Parts: sequence; C-alpha cells; structure tokens
Amino acid sequence: MNKSVLGRITSLIMSIGVSVGLCACGGQGPVVTSAGMQKVGSYNVEEEVRYTDESEKEEVQQRFASADGLCEICVYPTYYDVTLDYEKGEPEAVGAAYAQTLRQAIPEFEAKFEPYLYENIRRQFHGRVLNYDAVEKRITTLIDGIPEEYEREVKSFARTFSEGREGYVQDGKLSYEEVLTSQIIPDALRPTACSALSLGGNRTASGERLSLRNLEWSIGSEKQITDIHAVVHMKKGERSITGIGMLGLLDIITAVNDDGVMIGILDVGSITGEPFVYENKKCYTFEIRYALEQFMTAREAGEYLVAESGDFTWCHNLLCTDAKDAFCCENATAEVAATGKAHSVLRTVDSELMEGLTWDTPDSLCIVNSFTTKGNQDGFTTWQTNQNRFAKYNMWVSEKERFSLADLKGIMAHEVVDQHEVYNVHNSGTIHTVIVDYATGKIHVAFTKGECADDIPRYLEVGCY
Repeated sequence: MNKSVLGRITSLIMSIGVSVGLCACGGQGPVVTSAGMQKVGSYNVEEEVRYTDESEKEEVQQRFASADGLCEICVYPTYYDVTLDYEKGEPEAVGAAYAQTLRQAIPEFEAKFEPYLYENIRRQFHGRVLNYDAVEKRITTLIDGIPEEYEREVKSFARTFSEGREGYVQDGKLSYEEVLTSQIIPDALRPTACSALSLGGNRTASGERLSLRNLEWSIGSEKQITDIHAVVHMKKGERSITGIGMLGLLDIITAVNDDGVMIGILDVGSITGEPFVYENKKCYTFEIRYALEQFMTAREAGEYLVAESGDFTWCHNLLCTDAKDAFCCENATAEVAATGKAHSVLRTVDSELMEGLTWDTPDSLCIVNSFTTKGNQDGFTTWQTNQNRFAKYNMWVSEKERFSLADLKGIMAHEVVDQHEVYNVHNSGTIHTVIVDYATGKIHVAFTKGECADDIPRYLEVGCY
C-alpha cells in the first residue's frame, strides 16, 4: 500500500451557497451561511493507475456445507462466499444450517465478532454504563417487527449459534441476544458514512448503466470486519439476491437481485436531535431484503421503501438502481418529518437540488450522507465531509464524457487513503466498494483487508446478478 504523500494538490473550491437555520435538541441554533466557503485541500495518489474492464477471480481454498445442503461456505483468500438455499428448506432450517456451517468453517468467529459488537453498543450509548435490559428490549422489539419469514430465520440462526447462552456478557462467546443484536446494527445502533454513484447509458462507454457504492463502516479496534467479508447468495429462484456484507448477517447492506435491482444503505440522521424511537418501528435493512425479493424494478422497490420510511428508526438514503433507472430514496422518519425539517422523496437524476448545490453531469446520480433535493433537510451546510465528497464526485464525473468500467474503478484510486487532514471519498473507513456493470451483469468488489483500504484498490469479480 502506498502511504507516502507526494504533494499537496491545489484545492477544490466548494461554493455551496446555502443559508439555513439549524435546530439542535429542540432549540433554535445559529444561522449558518456557507457562502465564501474556504478551499479544501486534497492528497492525491500519484502512482500510475492501470485498470481494465476485467477483475480477478480468486480460487476456492476450502468448502464447508451443512448436512442438509441448505448452506455452503466457500473460503476464498479475501472473502467468504455463502450460499443459502431457500428452495430446499424453510427459513428456520436455513438459519440453523447457516449457524452450524459458520461454526464449522470459522471456529474463531464469535471471539472476533463479539468485541466488535460491544464497540458498536458502547458507541451508540456514548460509552456510559449500560442498562442491558433496555438494550435487550430495543433489540427484541425490533426483531419481532421484521417480516415473519426473516424473523423465523434470524431467531433460528441465533438459537443455533448461541447454543443456549443468554444475556449480554462480554466473554468471547455470542449469546442469543448478542446474535440478534448483530443482525440489526444499522437499525438499532447505526453505521457511519457512505457514498454512491450511478452513471446512465449516456455516460458510459458500453451504453449500459454502471452503479458504484462505497461503504464506510466501523472497521473495529482489531480490524475485525476486514476478516469477515462475505458475498451471500440467497437462493430463491426468481426472488434470489446476492448480498455483499459480513459473515453471519442476514440483513442487507449492499445487494442486487436477479433482475439487477441494486440497493445500498447510506446513513443520514436528523439535524433536529429527535429521540430514538423503536416501538412500532420496522428494520429498514430487512424491508430492503423484502423489496429486493418482491420487485423487479428499481422504481417499484424505491417507491415501496419511500412509502414505508415513516416507520423506520433512522433517516437514511438508499441507492436504488437497475439497468434503466437510478434513484435515491431520501427516507425521513415520521418523527423527523413531523418537525417540518425533512420529508421522504424518491430522488431522480432530474430532481431539483437544494439551493446552491451543483451537479454538472446529466444522466448520473451521486449520493452522500445528506438529503439533496430542494426543500429537504440540509446535511451539507455544516458537514464538510458531505460538501467535499459531493464536489469531488462532481469534478471527477465531469472530467470524462463516457466512462468504461475501468474508468469507474479509477474513481476510487484518486486519493491517498490513510491521511486525516482532508475529507476523502475513498478513506480509511472504506470497507468495500461494489460496482455493478449492467452491460455484463457482473458484480465487482474491492474488499478492504487489514488496517485500511489500498490507495489503488484491487477489484474481484464475485459473480453475476
């Protein structure tokens, strides 16, 4: 990994001229004006970047399978490839098979994952001494609200994996409650940041859409997440899904279905300091899974998820694309919408953006960790990381008339990753970058291994949708 900084490059100039009044914890905050925003530095990679439209394929090192054939885990050098066969078994049986096979394939899994889980819990509760009864109530209430077949599967996975252990005790083992908690981290505890870009056929060399999502997540104090990358094939005939995430998780972080509908999650939050509400709420990561199984187009899936958004626990964005269209589901919770500061909307490439925000390339869609449509909640004015990443994508996409897959891979090879003076698109929090090529149906993934992502990421072909 090249970590040398070879020079400070002339700055990007952000001029997002938006003036908004911000509220925090119910009180009126100061008026913030972004006019005349200062220049933003950028450390750029100066190595020669050479990509092709092809990606490497790794060789299987080991295979593990459940006795009933409902789960197979293939061990590759960089990631685990999991197949769950719902055509041959009920959800409970598949959940149990996954737990049994995971224990067999990676005996050290729970010793690695449990500390990471507690890091996420403590972060959400700001490190204070916790009442785990309250945590358990939050988790069990949310799990009981996910679609019934997923609930059966998740609870069976948790029962089988935990082998009778109960409660929240950090002891290197995973209890029933701890396994349930791991299934809904984005819904109950929250992730970090992400970005996404989709280029329509008018912007690509093949004439077919290219969609990219860059996942930024808590990597873990011992870099645990980079050891458990997983590509999970949920085999259900015409309702099949390929998910890119982590071992042992049954929710959706990044996924594409057999019709090419791709959905990826991006955190947003609220600027009004609304309290977290979980009673009578739904887990959006499992509603995404439902949408991917039920709908054949990005528009249908996006419209469904926007319609459900008031019942979710957090405000968030969703990248939602297929071969024809690209959308961003700007999803506001009912509580935040009630303040009048935000509303849910399905953003398109033609949607009018909030005042002062510039996107120069038609037939392309960029998403960061803020709503972007005119009149919606502004997460740009006081969040420099959103300003920087949106402006950098805007500049990079404007530099070429048409992008090949190789060119799009190169988008993530502009910046030195492991530096902390400027906000990067591709940074030390990057966990994976996924590109779906609608010309071929192939899924290309750059997985972070070790301490942080490479300056010039290595892409693997992990299958087709």
